[in-house]
Amino acid sequence: MSNDLFNKALSNFAVDFAAGDAVRAFTDKGYSAKEIHDKLDFPIPVERIRKIMWEHLLDTNVILLSEPGNESARKRVNYEKVQDKYGHTSFKQVIIDDESSDAEYAAIDFGKRLYKDREAFIKKLEELSESDREYVLDLPWPLETVWHAKNERIKRILITINKGD
Repeated sequence: MSNDLFNKALSNFAVDFAAGDAVRAFTDKGYSAKEIHDKLDFPIPVERIRKIMWEHLLDTNVILLSEPGNESARKRVNYEKVQDKYGHTSFKQVIIDDESSDAEYAAIDFGKRLYKDREAFIKKLEELSESDREYVLDLPWPLETVWHAKNERIKRILITINKGD
């Protein structure tokens, strides 16, 4: 049991070390999991890429699991580069209380829509560009409402899929 746990932790570390930063950078640029997978030299499963993407969107407050304005929604994760006295470089996770954040958020219920009537929701997604459609389908949307920062992509997606509702 503990050997399996160690192997899983080692695997996660290796994947994150080899490709984690690249996946996060490509996510920030708007790439889908499939596009990221095609760009990487390191063999990493698409499911792992999706997980890294989701965690990154949560860490950077692009997606919030709780309603904007509450205490936990203002927290943002950042990583600082530090060196020890021997010159070894590492990264330290720092939680920042972002009181000045005036980002607007849209309530997103993609998880509920996919669970309720997957075929009908996917039919609505067909009107989106391939990149926007993959963005919606790539992420593991929970069954609860989440809040997504109102960027150009999510505005485009919401306008398209809410037509006729």
